[in-house]
Amino acid sequence: MPSTDAPALTTAPGLLSPELDALGVSYGHDGGTLRVWSGAADAIELVLFDDTDLDWITDQLPLEPVGGGVWQVTTPLLRPGTRYALQVDGPHAPGNTFNRGTLLIDPYSRGLVSTGYEGWRSVAVDGAFDWGGVAKPKVPLDRTVIYEGHLKGLTKRHPGVPGALRGTYAGLGHPAIVEHLVDLGVTSVELLPIHAFATEPRLLQHGLANYWGYNTVNFFTPHAAYATEDARRQGPEAILREFKGMVRLLHEAGLEVILDVVYNHTSEEGIGGPRTSLRGIDNRAYYRQNEDGSYVDVTGCGNSVNTATDAAARLILDSLRYWANDVQVDGFRFDLAATLGRDGAHTFTPEHPLLQAILNDPALDGVKKIAEPWDVGMGGWQTGNFGEGWHEWNDRYRDRVRNFWLSDVDYARRASTAPVGIGGFATRLAGSSNTFSAERGPLASINFVTAHDGFTLRDLVSYDVKHNMGNGEQNRDGADTNRSFNHGAEGPTANEDILATRRKAMRNLLGTLLLSSGVPMLTAGDEFARTQRGNNNAYCHDSPLTWLSWEHAPWQLELRENVKRLIALREENPALRPSRFARLGEVTPSASVMEWYDERGETMEGDRWTDPTHRTLQYVAASTPEVEDFNRILLMVHGNERPIDVTLPQIEGVTRYVSLWSSEEEVPLADRATHAPGDVVPLSGTSMHLFRAE
Repeated sequence: MPSTDAPALTTAPGLLSPELDALGVSYGHDGGTLRVWSGAADAIELVLFDDTDLDWITDQLPLEPVGGGVWQVTTPLLRPGTRYALQVDGPHAPGNTFNRGTLLIDPYSRGLVSTGYEGWRSVAVDGAFDWGGVAKPKVPLDRTVIYEGHLKGLTKRHPGVPGALRGTYAGLGHPAIVEHLVDLGVTSVELLPIHAFATEPRLLQHGLANYWGYNTVNFFTPHAAYATEDARRQGPEAILREFKGMVRLLHEAGLEVILDVVYNHTSEEGIGGPRTSLRGIDNRAYYRQNEDGSYVDVTGCGNSVNTATDAAARLILDSLRYWANDVQVDGFRFDLAATLGRDGAHTFTPEHPLLQAILNDPALDGVKKIAEPWDVGMGGWQTGNFGEGWHEWNDRYRDRVRNFWLSDVDYARRASTAPVGIGGFATRLAGSSNTFSAERGPLASINFVTAHDGFTLRDLVSYDVKHNMGNGEQNRDGADTNRSFNHGAEGPTANEDILATRRKAMRNLLGTLLLSSGVPMLTAGDEFARTQRGNNNAYCHDSPLTWLSWEHAPWQLELRENVKRLIALREENPALRPSRFARLGEVTPSASVMEWYDERGETMEGDRWTDPTHRTLQYVAASTPEVEDFNRILLMVHGNERPIDVTLPQIEGVTRYVSLWSSEEEVPLADRATHAPGDVVPLSGTSMHLFRAE
């Protein structure tokens, strides 16, 4: 049997003790060895259970301390398939919550089975899997297009997926889904949490569920409910095998798998919440606390994992190594990543040993590392501050793009002019150089207009306010500031003028996202304008409200064709995806040299950037290639509702402009018109037009 030993830490001496190697279960000639860390425990016991009756204890064995806070036991009774738990005893003092009678999850267990509400048993697994020689796609960052979706919601309603596979790991690997993703042109599927998670008691009281999964029970185990019924019946070994099979199928199609991982808190909530694992093993070491034992909660979820301790940091690092190597996932999006970078005084620092270890660990080389760069604690907003090697969700990009195409236009309807000019929007379009350093470049920015959290794209252009009454909190939950615009009617309408304007607004938002410098992230279903009926916080709805519908009206299929065309144009034109920021007077490889012109084809003057009455721009980007042919594009942007005539600029070496895409068209045109420098191109209100300059 293969060993499940965790490799030794080699990247950050002093961060973690070498005695912490091989935590969890490993196998050898004498059977299975279990190693558990607890710095404060007085005694730890391994409790073994019957294979079918999870309340029937078959044996109890003490673990012995072996140094460095590690406890160990070796027994032939510990083998793949064994159900087990831990019982831990220790001193009673502020910050400790030991209770010898509580049955606890091994933090490193690769499998779990539920005994009912708040009850779990760890399961030892083998983990053997034949990858068939299929390797990771290793998509370069400049060519990466992320597709963020929910594992269950993606396939639950797809008619091409067999009923037994809908909503499962196997369903995501089904040809019907893979073909959609490949045809669309995305490269990397980012899945909302798939680590084993639980629904909070308060949601159960309302008859709701934690659908998104940001309430982790264990960092090493795939969520059992996402496996097929057949795999669940066979047990954790089969569930893990199904997950790996999904990864292999996506890799065969050239698609990467990125996991949204929640290491900032756990499902144990605040003091008085469930005691399922870390709290009962060493509460003081694993959770941030004040001296009196009260929790320091910077996540808003009741607890915060204390990454200032070696044990908690090592747990996270070992989990990442496991998923990246044993399970072959391609990247991670770190939920509330600012929490992971907080030191012993709970202050964020980009030099935090854990953040540096994640970057420098050879076992994580080539793995995409994406931070959600904020939490709810003091100093929690850290966009742009994570340092070289990290990529960050760019909320500044999201807000500026929404403002430009939606709330600014809404304002202009009422005040006759927009509140701001085009300068801030242009900065975001060009890679957010005011947020990310030259060393990090534009690819540090994960650009997005929507995400799982908030309005869908369709709802963003259809609702002025949230409609969250179904969440059981009297519409108090969810963001109040959405920068959305309903274009004249709240929600559904039969007014064709409003509907047409909404469709063009969606094309403008998608065009901006997919033509901007940086790494674009598309939210699943936005390619065909799915709706959640105005709910901007649908985390608690496991229902058709959140499952993607695959039955689409003609206009929705037309929108999908626009997304497909835009992704293809991004791939075909390297000037749209620079890896570095250009520097004035220098030739910077893999950068795009940018020039800016107004609607008259003249170089933009300084005062025009901030003039709110001037919201028309021609953006020219010329690549400085290292491995691709030279390429130059021109993008027209017009940000108010009055039509305008735009004169194409006279640029040395450019003899013609080839039309590639326009947001004015409901369906992308196959016939590509050409224009000469100096030609006048009419633009309707709030629109974009992309050309290749030849």
